[in-house]
Amino acid sequence: MNLEIDFRSGIPIYLQVVERIKERIAVGQLKPGLQLPTVRSLALELRVNFNTVARSYRILDETGIISTQQGRGTYVMNIPPPEVSEKIRQKALKALTRRYLADAERLGASPEELDQILKEPLTHWQQTGHLPEPEPDNE
Repeated sequence: MNLEIDFRSGIPIYLQVVERIKERIAVGQLKPGLQLPTVRSLALELRVNFNTVARSYRILDETGIISTQQGRGTYVMNIPPPEVSEKIRQKALKALTRRYLADAERLGASPEELDQILKEPLTHWQQTGHLPEPEPDNE
């Protein structure tokens, strides 16, 4: 499923799994009726405890986002309405921004330095419609 989990973020892993699955549903990457990986296989993929994924699935099931059917598997239930999807997307973007800024602060970056670093790729993205290629690592 290739969920991106940040083990250093301070956000519990089970909540990150819940949010990543919600985000994917909100943007249409996970469609209603799609079968999700088993708890065991997702735990192996993410390299986390089985109970962590089970807790995430239980939360998603209780909120009606997924349905776990004994002996059949776990399925995506519904796509939230556009306003809910946008709210989830905005929340995810804000969380991503906070994580980025927190990591940059730990590296000793200043707001001015980040502004400079971000200007070039943002301008490129605005002008071309796609992100620039990463610079090669010339160590």
